[in-house]
Amino acid sequence: MAQAEIGLIGLGVMGANLALNIAEKGFPVAVYNRTAETTVRFHAEAGTLQSRITPCPSLEDLVKAIRPPRPIIIMVKAGEAVDEQIVQLRALMSEGDIIIDAGNANFHDTVRRFRALEGSGLSFIGMGVSGGEEGARHGPSIMVGGTEDSYRGVEKVLTAIAAKYKKEPCCAWLGPDGAGHFVKTIHNGIEYADMQMIAEVYGLMRDGLGMKAADIAKVFARWNGGRLNSYLVEITAKVLATIDPRTGKPLVDMILDRAGQKGTGKWAVIEAQDMAVPATAIEAAVAARVLSSMKAERTRAEKAFAIPRRKLQPKSAPALIRQLEAALYAGKIAAYAQGFAVMEQASANFGWNLPLGTIAKIWREGCIIRSQFLGLIGKAYAKPESGGNLLMTKAFRTMMTESHSALRATVADAALSAAPVPALSSALAYFDSYRQARGTANLIQGQRDFFGAHSFERIDAEGAFHGPWSG
Repeated sequence: MAQAEIGLIGLGVMGANLALNIAEKGFPVAVYNRTAETTVRFHAEAGTLQSRITPCPSLEDLVKAIRPPRPIIIMVKAGEAVDEQIVQLRALMSEGDIIIDAGNANFHDTVRRFRALEGSGLSFIGMGVSGGEEGARHGPSIMVGGTEDSYRGVEKVLTAIAAKYKKEPCCAWLGPDGAGHFVKTIHNGIEYADMQMIAEVYGLMRDGLGMKAADIAKVFARWNGGRLNSYLVEITAKVLATIDPRTGKPLVDMILDRAGQKGTGKWAVIEAQDMAVPATAIEAAVAARVLSSMKAERTRAEKAFAIPRRKLQPKSAPALIRQLEAALYAGKIAAYAQGFAVMEQASANFGWNLPLGTIAKIWREGCIIRSQFLGLIGKAYAKPESGGNLLMTKAFRTMMTESHSALRATVADAALSAAPVPALSSALAYFDSYRQARGTANLIQGQRDFFGAHSFERIDAEGAFHGPWSG
């Protein structure tokens, strides 16, 4: 058997599907899993792709099976397991070889690993992969961080296995060290916000209008044919339309309302806070998941307060559905503007020169937040006035001007009916705060100076001042 062009460690769901994707695209791949039985079973079940897959019983065999210079993808649980694999590989690999971490790593770990391998003769790539199980198998969105030379060494394989948007690979080198994993983190943060806002709109239809899951599914399916066209809206319609084989009821009605999370949304919020970039819709979405996990406490609180939730009473149900569509669109605009603002600030802070337009383009297929909307973002960043908050680009200014009133009405309707819409509310507050030339922080500065002598600036003079509070 000819030597493999690339290796892969970790044959869980994502790793196994990525290996099959590589083999299917015509590249011989060597694979290794810590549990040898898993490697053997994977190869046995690879069907017509077996001839392009070399199962390796040890890391030594894996390295020997790959033609130099050797790129090896690590697809194991983020954290210590990745560091352990790197230590073992360093002892076996040769100058010019490339270690690629394709897991959901914290970008700070990626920066640390990148620097630790500098001068060793080995290169390190932190590679964000989005698209879940389906994406890994048939084409994910791939976000690469590392040296440009190391990317060029694996570009042929990565662009071949990536999703395609009108034949254009959804894969790009985004910058050095942790750039790829950082962008993947923000992708996931936007994903949190997008999912939460969709859930909030679903809740307004379910609880506020008393609509059945099947009818709500039809609404989302219709929306998916318009400006809200996206993977998340598409699968929302499918989830809502699915019938539980056990009970014959809508499956969504049988699912416990307690959402899980793996940490990337929280990382996005932490980085935004550290860089002093408001990402309020993402923050609200993460907090909403935490609140959802407090099921028992929420149940007790509902009984303790017994505040009735009112039904929405629109003059026209179809008109309200149109309002909800526009509100979701406006919320989405704010959430994406926040996510891209975080990436723009990170680019400046870390010297990455992130290509924001390219990021929007490689998210158009393969990833979880893929949508028609991303094409508009790509075009916005391609224009001469690009840079700064998306809300200030001509296209997004127009879209937000047309849709913010629907968001405002929806948040008001929700508040009056006691329906929680934290992400939509935060998106609206962000928009209103962002466009308010004179806010209320002057009072906060007065308070800070009163109790802590922190000083304040004046509108009529330069410098730092204190108030005559002691008098």
